[in-house]
Amino acid sequence: MQKNIFIAKDIVKQYGDYTALNQVNLEIPKGSIFGLLGPNGAGKTTLMRIINQIIAPDSGTLIFDSKPLKRADIAQIGYLPEERGLYKKMKVGEQTLYLAKLKGMPHNEALEKLKFWFKKLDILHWWNKKVEELSKGMAQKIQFVATVIHQPKLLIFDEPFSGFDPINAAIIRDEILELKKGGTTIIFSTHRMESVEEICDNIALINNGETILEGAIKKIKNNFRNNIFSVKLNTENLTLPEQFQIISNTDNNYQIQISENATSNQLLNALIEKGEILSFQEKIPTMEDIFIKAVKDE
Repeated sequence: MQKNIFIAKDIVKQYGDYTALNQVNLEIPKGSIFGLLGPNGAGKTTLMRIINQIIAPDSGTLIFDSKPLKRADIAQIGYLPEERGLYKKMKVGEQTLYLAKLKGMPHNEALEKLKFWFKKLDILHWWNKKVEELSKGMAQKIQFVATVIHQPKLLIFDEPFSGFDPINAAIIRDEILELKKGGTTIIFSTHRMESVEEICDNIALINNGETILEGAIKKIKNNFRNNIFSVKLNTENLTLPEQFQIISNTDNNYQIQISENATSNQLLNALIEKGEILSFQEKIPTMEDIFIKAVKDE
């Protein structure tokens, strides 16, 4: 059985009459990339701040690495918030060294690790620049390094690709995947559903402060299958038996839904009689499709 590095049980957080989190439950497998999803105002940021001990829950249980979460565990957690927090007047090297020391790293070790990361990301020439001289994307790279430098067991990334062009977004994505290969667990919050499909193993979808969907992406996508097949046929004005519903047709590219009492093989047999089949595949819902449906149906 896969071990969980973090468990949240029945987490409640209120601000006056407003309930930000209402009995939220999460289980984050060790060594995984866990997508924390939800529309704006759903409670994601509140939950990330609770995990990082910036704020405390009103009630509920937090388990980190098989033990109740305690203050000292912050040394094993790295947090990259959506709102960046670098000191604009400080030089890049001086600032990242300072932040590494705040994480408990000795000076020489911090300097060695920083030089490694700066060379890896080809930003060593920024060392003596002030943060105010950097673009948003450049500053984002610096904060990424400051977040991962102490090699924590758990990393929390809130919109980590914000401010990046496609090339640098791909560089950071690859670094996130490398961190996972090294055994780091990552909580990944983003509105970019294509990134979720690309790198996440598990997800939780929060809406109105409640967990409405949680589990492995493959299992969730399988649960949301709706028996729709995408078919390209060299036949116009296609007609089929009633157990096959033609949802749409664009230039002989048909979307066909199979009823519960029919099979894909039966659909294939029916299509063969109508003309040459150029392509045939099941249309699996994307994470964006699932996100929209789950939120609307709640």
